[in-house]
Amino acid sequence: MSRGATSALLFLAWILQIKQTRAQEVDLDTLLGVGQQWVQQNIDPKFLQSLPAVDESVAKQWLKRIQDRLEGESFEDLELLKPVALQILPWIEQDESLRPYAPWLRSRLNYFEVAQELNSLHIRPPTGTTHSPLVRRVNPSTNAQRVAWDRVIALEPWPEGAKRFVPILKQIFKAEKVPTGLVWLAEIESSFDPKARSPAGAAGLFQLMPTTAKGRGLSLFPFDERYNAEKNTRASAQYLNQLHRQFHDWPLALAAYNAGPSTVQKLIARHRATRFETLAPYLPVETRMYVPKFEAILQRREGRSLLML
Repeated sequence: MSRGATSALLFLAWILQIKQTRAQEVDLDTLLGVGQQWVQQNIDPKFLQSLPAVDESVAKQWLKRIQDRLEGESFEDLELLKPVALQILPWIEQDESLRPYAPWLRSRLNYFEVAQELNSLHIRPPTGTTHSPLVRRVNPSTNAQRVAWDRVIALEPWPEGAKRFVPILKQIFKAEKVPTGLVWLAEIESSFDPKARSPAGAAGLFQLMPTTAKGRGLSLFPFDERYNAEKNTRASAQYLNQLHRQFHDWPLALAAYNAGPSTVQKLIARHRATRFETLAPYLPVETRMYVPKFEAILQRREGRSLLML
């Protein structure tokens, strides 16, 4: 039996074992370890499609833990999440109840790719030292992230829904007196899929949390108006306006959009930071990457910088 076939059978056994023990807690560190081994394998997508579906409760547990790691502090964790995300995405896309999570996860795959590139940065001992050449990870600067994001985004085409939605969204943002270039936040948040949902409970094109949506007059019952593209966009534009009035700076406002205004405000007060670059090392890892990612998208899609808005 070939190495690939043997690996495929082992992977199938692993999935079945997870299904049989779905009531038990699934340790993400174990999943990451499996993912590290599997990133070396080339798995036929047709074989993945033929495997039994992952149990919904287990898949949601995985997604929530991926969300938790994005809200953590480690770039190394994001690199390890890539193979796990790639392995569960096919099942999520094929399962009707899980499918709304697929655009959320898909739009974050490039976080894992950029984290892998940034993790290649090391600090090495000075030349000529005799001790073992130990290396340690560095906290990538915002400029290093900009370089990585420029390279990654340059290779990515417009999301499928962008051509349909961008002109409509710009009209709404213009009416709300928000820079129209900010509509590209929908590429980061949902890949322009109005049905997108996150494990944290955000929904719609601009991934509004329930409290944010209700604070701008959107109803969550009996129909969740966050899934209405126009209403989601208008509420998002109003929220962005509020954040800009609070922070007087678009990079900080975008950081607050991602991490929450109270988180950003507390960190500003604690570290006396007035610019995103000085605040970034203290922010959750996803937020640290969120602003330079948007800068790269805005430059690629419209040839403009965030400072020009």
